[in-house]
Amino acid sequence: AMAGGLEPDLAALRRELSGPAALSVLVALIAVAVTFLIWRFLQGRRSIRKAVLLLGLCDAGKTLLFARLLSGRYRDTQTSITDSSATYRVSRDKSTNVTLIDLPGHESLRLQFLERFKAAARAIVFVVDSVAFQREVKDVAEFLYQVLVDGIVLKNAPALLIACNKQDVTMAKSAKLIQQQLEKELNTLRVTRSAAPTSLDSSGGPAQLGKKGKDFDFSQLPMKVEFVECSARGSKGEEGDADLEGLEKWLVKVA
Repeated sequence: AMAGGLEPDLAALRRELSGPAALSVLVALIAVAVTFLIWRFLQGRRSIRKAVLLLGLCDAGKTLLFARLLSGRYRDTQTSITDSSATYRVSRDKSTNVTLIDLPGHESLRLQFLERFKAAARAIVFVVDSVAFQREVKDVAEFLYQVLVDGIVLKNAPALLIACNKQDVTMAKSAKLIQQQLEKELNTLRVTRSAAPTSLDSSGGPAQLGKKGKDFDFSQLPMKVEFVECSARGSKGEEGDADLEGLEKWLVKVA
């Protein structure tokens, strides 16, 4: 008798579940599930890329900067012929860290080491000697161009910081001037290389730096690019503290 009394209610429930409202709910649930899975996938890929690469020409100050970030102390350095890596804790929260990797800047080695570590890069710090910049601008732009048109770098789009080092020296160029000169040189390189591209993007075609038909500027890149002024040596030389505040704040953001 009880089952018979409930039968009308059960029939109404079955009709409700088979109607358009139920279909809408089902579609919404599927959309939420797919969004969650995509988010988890992207977070997983990002967590795999834990490396922050230190790139730049020889004598730009990468190795001293690497040492200062890790220990805070000054140390004499020499031209690197291999990579150095260490865990860097970006805050007092010991669970927040990245792997700093200092790569050689010598012309015969730098692309070989970039090839080895680029897929693991969450971020890149490209160190520039602000004192020698005016005479090295073409070499700096050449190396930076090779980094920016690399297919893996374009695909992963790691955050990029141009660290204008050696700001403790009077003749150091400002970050603003360095940005302007680099954009100009990279635009020239893009024009001269367009006839015979050597790099491929992720689709297998020639990599395009910036937007076609427009003068190059860093805002056209798929990754976020920032500039900071810093000094790994410090204004008082070996005895003084380094000026890395801008770099350290940036590392907290990208970790």
